[in-house]
Amino acid sequence: MTTGYNNMKHKDIAIRLTNVSKKYIVHHEKPTLVEKLINRKNEEFWALKDINLEIGVGERIGVIGPNGSGKTTLLKLITGISTPTSGTVKTSGKIVSLIDLEAGFHQELTGLQNIFLNGMILGMSQNELKTKLQGIINFAGIGKFIDMPIFTYSEGMKLRLGFSIAANSNPDIIILDENLAVGDRDFVIKSGKWMDSFIGSGKVVIIASHNMDLISRICSKAILLENGSIIARGTPSKVIMKYNCLSDYPRPIRPRL
Repeated sequence: MTTGYNNMKHKDIAIRLTNVSKKYIVHHEKPTLVEKLINRKNEEFWALKDINLEIGVGERIGVIGPNGSGKTTLLKLITGISTPTSGTVKTSGKIVSLIDLEAGFHQELTGLQNIFLNGMILGMSQNELKTKLQGIINFAGIGKFIDMPIFTYSEGMKLRLGFSIAANSNPDIIILDENLAVGDRDFVIKSGKWMDSFIGSGKVVIIASHNMDLISRICSKAILLENGSIIARGTPSKVIMKYNCLSDYPRPIRPRL
């Protein structure tokens, strides 16, 4: 079960996962006639197994591991996109994900209309959106396209608008991947300055990445996932060293979920 609430027993804990596991059912495509006749069962796949994790207010957590280790599933559970099969996920504060910046956009609506739609999805009130509207438009820097339907936007324009809305939603927890740069050079600089300011604001940052330099630079702590389990946690340097040792032995191929 996933629960979000504002007053946790320990006020310094922003996120707590307790005995969290996530199971997916893998449906095999085009079963043979024999498989149909014997009523072959679909395969169970445990993307995460018995995860226990606490993230304190102000911590910057790097999530690393090979492809298929459970990183994306973990982030989905924290953001509430997915729910655990067992265990509990408890969060405190507004969570914003910068992994899918186009989530919540309606292709037929204008950029202006989508600001209100996407902003309310992120928990902003209409009055708050009206107050911040010009700032969101200026930050996105898409000019006259703000009054045109989203389907006319380039991918870069949609990413810039999504980033601008998220940046102005005043999140307490931000979840992102290594692809922080969106848009042209000027917008990359602008978004980078905002990210540096957020990281220095004492709020929670969770980043999943294969870029070890980025993890070392941004994060105060790191966790290493392997086959759905946390196998190391601690300082980035310690966990990265453990991660580098994983290449010394073969790993099973897991679905990316």
